[in-house]
Amino acid sequence: MALAKIKDAVRQAVGRSGPRVLRVKEAFHLTPHMIRVIFAGPELEGFPEGRDGGNCKLLLPDANETLSAFKLRLSGGPAPVKRTYTVRSYDAENGELAIDFVDHGDTGPASRWARAAKTGSFLGFAGPSTSKVTSFDADWYLVAADPSAIPVAAAALEAMPRDAKGVAIFEVPSIEDKQDIDMPSGIEAHWLIHPDPSIASSAQEKLIRGLDWNQGRVQTCIAGESGVIKSLRAFLAQEKEVPRADTYISGYWKIGLVEDEHQQMKRAEG
Repeated sequence: MALAKIKDAVRQAVGRSGPRVLRVKEAFHLTPHMIRVIFAGPELEGFPEGRDGGNCKLLLPDANETLSAFKLRLSGGPAPVKRTYTVRSYDAENGELAIDFVDHGDTGPASRWARAAKTGSFLGFAGPSTSKVTSFDADWYLVAADPSAIPVAAAALEAMPRDAKGVAIFEVPSIEDKQDIDMPSGIEAHWLIHPDPSIASSAQEKLIRGLDWNQGRVQTCIAGESGVIKSLRAFLAQEKEVPRADTYISGYWKIGLVEDEHQQMKRAEG
């Protein structure tokens, strides 16, 4: 019983609770390879504010599964497919939650769900965590993301002081996938084109290595494919000696692995 109380206290502290079943208000292609899904309804009552950029778990219904059957599975199993996503934004005034999905076609369960989503569609939601970057007191900022990490990068940029300076690098499949992000005017944005994400890219690292680093203290928000992240993490820590406290950098996926395999790999690496 004591352990259960501790777990409940932790969930409350970070805004986590049991899964909510959320209903779709609307879904649309924000860009050719990004689908935005807006959730609304009484199920969002009590949703914590200030968690844009925090991660969450999405529990996906089977094709043609009814809402009642899905709710039964949430309570008694078998467990639905689960995927990790990012809160793009939560509008407390209007009670709307936005989550962006990379459109991979119908090969992945989350992409397949998002492509078919329409008003009234549903899924399970657990979370969210706190935002990944919560303080902004550096001399300049380095933000880098592939499509999987644009939501966390965009949330960080939108939360920055309006006089912030730095560099933001986005690697997307096409120029049409460039997004409008409310970033400070002092952030220099670069949109790199990488049409085939199944092939490793060194473009972000090449650009980052070529930056002028004589600008004082830097904070980072960097996420994306694990091979890219591993190399950048070593560069930041060993060559630039950026303190860990000033570094958010995370591998969100790995070429050739589904999420369950990637999460297992991350746990094994510590």
